[in-house]
Parts: sequence; C-alpha cells; structure tokens
Amino acid sequence: MKLAVTKERRPGEARVAASPDSVKRLVALGFTVAIESGAGERAAMPDAAYAAAGALIVSDPAALLFDADVVLKVQRPTTAESGLDEVAAMKSGAVLIGMLAPYAEPELCRAYADRGISAFALEFVPRITRAQTMDVLSSQANLAGYRAVLEAAQAYGRAFPMMMTAAGTVPAARVFVMGAGVAGLQAIATARRLGAVVTATDVRPAAKEQVESLGAKFVAVEDDEFRQAETAGGYAKEMSAAYREKQAALVAQHIAKQDIVITTALIPGRPAPKLVSAEMVASMRPGSVIVDLAVEQGGNCAGSRPDEIAVSDNGVRIVGWANMPSRIAVDASLLYARNLVAFLTPLVDTEAKALKIDTADEIVKSSLLTKDGAVVHPAFAGQSS
Repeated sequence: MKLAVTKERRPGEARVAASPDSVKRLVALGFTVAIESGAGERAAMPDAAYAAAGALIVSDPAALLFDADVVLKVQRPTTAESGLDEVAAMKSGAVLIGMLAPYAEPELCRAYADRGISAFALEFVPRITRAQTMDVLSSQANLAGYRAVLEAAQAYGRAFPMMMTAAGTVPAARVFVMGAGVAGLQAIATARRLGAVVTATDVRPAAKEQVESLGAKFVAVEDDEFRQAETAGGYAKEMSAAYREKQAALVAQHIAKQDIVITTALIPGRPAPKLVSAEMVASMRPGSVIVDLAVEQGGNCAGSRPDEIAVSDNGVRIVGWANMPSRIAVDASLLYARNLVAFLTPLVDTEAKALKIDTADEIVKSSLLTKDGAVVHPAFAGQSS
C-alpha cells in the first residue's frame, strides 16, 4: 500500500497532513509512505525528519500522487487553475482523505467521482465516542480558540491582567466570548490565564455550566424558553423571535462595556450567523478588538473581512484572519496527523496489508463523499448527474 502526503497549495495554508511520528505509525500499519519535498517546511518538519521516520522524499508532486493508493491532505486538492491539478494527478481507485470542505466547492465531488476516487471528508466524521480521536474539528478548533486570544492581545493596545504599580492601577481587560463550543471554551480558558475578566454566551443551556467551570460569567436571558432550548441529542433548538430579540438586547448592552469580543459561531454548509451588528461595533470604545473566527463563512461580525484587520469609524479593530489553525501550524499539524492515523487505522486489514473499507460502518458512511464513480454522500448526491 502506497501512501502520499503532498505540500498544501491552498493560499495561507502552513499545515501538513503528516508528522514524523505519524509516518512511523503509518509504516507500522503496512504503508509505504512518500512525502513531497518541503511539505512540512512551514510546520517546522523538515524532509530529514520524515526520512528518518521511514518516509521516501519525492520532489515531483504529480508522480507522487499518481503512484499513491492513499492520499492524505489538510485542505481539498487544488485544480488546474491553481497550477497543479491534484485531482487529475491521482489515479483511479485512489483513496483521498482530508478536510475537503465540499460545501465550499461542491463541484469537486463530481470531479472525485469522475476520476474514480474514494473521497473522505473528515469534517463529517460523527461525534460519537469511538470517533473522538478522529475529530479534526475539535483538534483544530481548540487551537483556533487559543490563537484567537493571542491575536486579540496582539491587536489590543493595553494589558490583559490587572496590574497595580506605583504609577497607578491598570484594569483587567474585559473579554466576551460568543459561542461556548470547543473554540470558545479554549478562548475562555486562555483569556482567563492571561488575567482577563471573561464572560461568555451560548444558545445551549448546558454551556452555562461549562463556562462557569472555567471561571467565566455566563450571559443569557435565562427564562423558561432558554432552559428548554436543547434537544435530547445536545443540539440547540430554534428560539422564538421574542427570545432572540431579548437576547440581542442583552448582548448589545454587554458588548458596549467590553474591551475584546471573540466570535466563534459556525454552521456547516451555511453562512455564519451575524452576532455583532454595526450598531454593536459602534457602541464599543476606541481601541477595542473583535476577533471573528467565522470570517471564512461570511463572518459573525459586521465589517469583518478575510485576512484583514479592519478598523471601524470609531476605532474598533476587527481581526479577520482566515484559517486560524494555520497560524499555529506546528501543533495543528501534529494533532491533525494523529486524527488521520486514527481514522485510517480501522480501514486497514493489517494481516492482508490492504485497505478494507466497510461502507456500512457509521463513521465511513458519514464521511464518504464518493465511491466507484458516484457521489454517495446524501448531501451532495445531486452532483452525481
């Protein structure tokens, strides 16, 4: 079994889909591993480290892809417009595994099927107990939440912790985190470690306990509707217009008093919900900072722009760095590579040294986009014609 890892060619992507440690694990599974020269350079993983772990270093990416039975990627493959058509370079029957973002570029599903590629989108792996070690959304969001606070600290012109000096007292920064998922909880924990006074909000009642366990204060209209706003599966219910109006008024009052706001709300396949309006931005004092982690999907904040620090008319900095995990590429790559090994291991028959993909398995069924020339994922089945 031949496995290939290429250099990521999408703009701004510094991560890599394998680490020297994961190469050792893949070799132990029976793979012959080949790495494109320079693939790990931006993540501080040189070719020599991969070679020492047992990988072959290949300089020709097209030859590398055509020879591979399995291709591991961070982001979806590039097409001809990007210089190298990675889909066309892969052989029929190959298995492609990565964060393929099919909602962003659904036409690629048809391209995978036409090429005869079995494509797995790791972001669709179900959040069940046995798939925890494969959860790329959690591993990458955790680091994104951490990095978001560092980016806020960089853009903020004041200190985070309260400091008492002979010249006077520096007040602690007030940080408001919108969304208490994986990224939000890590942002809360990081801001608390830096000495900020932290508050947070979320539409799920269960988030209140998680937020408070990290030492932050929970902000929400806690009426009867809110207390019943979660399904048995742990997902948020649609709230009434009256509740949304009350919650928006509370959040607007709260944001006006904050120094830093970090927004983390994302909905797969849909534009990011607008959480911070232009009026809310205008209510904040000059020098305040907003970090929008959803900027790639349209943004949670009015005025945020991908890969820019926008400045509002009243002097609020809106940080819109796309692909936040790539800004902490070393650890993001290490965790992602472990996720990939965990996902790939059950697909390998170690005795036969061959792939054995069980399409009835819940994890496979949820993440498989294309197989045998067809688009098989129900969300993209329309691409099959």
